[in-house]
Amino acid sequence: MTQSAGVIALSPWQIGLAVLLIGLVVAVSARQALGLERDLLVGALRAVVQLYVVGLILGAVFASAQWYWVLLMLAVMTAVATQAAVSRLKQPIPGGHQIAAATLASSTALTLAYVLSIVVRVRPWYDPQYVIPLAGMILGNAMTCAALAGERLQAELRTRLGEVEARLTLGFSGREAVEPLVRSALRAAMIPTINGMATVGLVQLPGMMTGQILAGSSPRLAIEYQIVVVFMLAAATAMASLGFVRLAAGRYLTPAHQLRRYLL
Repeated sequence: MTQSAGVIALSPWQIGLAVLLIGLVVAVSARQALGLERDLLVGALRAVVQLYVVGLILGAVFASAQWYWVLLMLAVMTAVATQAAVSRLKQPIPGGHQIAAATLASSTALTLAYVLSIVVRVRPWYDPQYVIPLAGMILGNAMTCAALAGERLQAELRTRLGEVEARLTLGFSGREAVEPLVRSALRAAMIPTINGMATVGLVQLPGMMTGQILAGSSPRLAIEYQIVVVFMLAAATAMASLGFVRLAAGRYLTPAHQLRRYLL
């Protein structure tokens, strides 16, 4: 074990000791007959391999510090987040990949551009040390909230089908008919973010703040960056959820303001 720049370097055997924690989870699964042993082992192996591969790629991108490699990384991250968000929906939405890609890319780009250029004022703008970690946090949270909004919208449409059709029969436009469902989906998607803001620092230290402190940064600097991250994620998730659920709701309506029941 060595220590460099305030960070304790881990040897292979120390990482191996951490693997024993997964062994504990496997033992619990076997003891309780949960049948999750294989999934846990495969998941743990994939996590190790994926993280090391990503580490090698990031090392190369950081070393080159070229804007086109940074943009390529962002494009790959957005594509993966798009697929993950769409795959969580119980029923596919026509054009779902395009909707997810557009909302995730736009919300991430807008939020990232504001934080990098106005708040943090990174120079150059494509500095991978800032762009890639911040974009990863934004995409991960936006993906989760967009998927939650989509899931809730589909569930609301199935359970309140009669209400929507009644409103359409009474002369409401398609958008007006599904508006209560859209609001419900947005609330469901944004509540976790709001709850996270209310308990940040009290229930647990957020990942970025913990990482900075472990890397040797002062707690005050870590807190200041975490405040930026909290507000950044709130804005990004709100934009992603709103864009996704609005565009998705439109897919369930015809130009004649009729509900496409077969999509439910």
